[in-house]
Amino acid sequence: MSTPEDASRVYRRYLSAVLLHGHAGARACDMGATDLYALNILELSGAMTPGELGARTGLTTGPTTRLIDRLEQAGYVRRVPSPNDRRKVIVEPIGQPARLDEALAPARRRIGEIIGGYSPEERKVLFDYFARAARAYQDAAEELNAPS
Repeated sequence: MSTPEDASRVYRRYLSAVLLHGHAGARACDMGATDLYALNILELSGAMTPGELGARTGLTTGPTTRLIDRLEQAGYVRRVPSPNDRRKVIVEPIGQPARLDEALAPARRRIGEIIGGYSPEERKVLFDYFARAARAYQDAAEELNAPS
């Protein structure tokens, strides 16, 4: 990589591959990519209101309700009353697709081999980048989704 343009292309190719893999993993589990993404959000962040899930997935109210309906019907989430406000419900994860680990295993193995080739110091930098970049992307998404 000799120029910033080359670096940008490499990074964009990486992000496209990650998204493509997410779609392929979802299809392997007979799900839509947004459904699998929502399950991942719930697994990482814990139970939340439908509004919070909608905000995190970028969906409006109607599509969020249909998403939760699909996930609930498939046995991956359940709606429970909010302990703080009886008028609200909380969506909590209760399962994941049976084939998910199997579908993601090849990529996890390959990425594990790549990361395993780095020194402990290099891995520390990689994981620092992952954590900081995740926050940067979340902040940027919130800015893009903020009302004008």
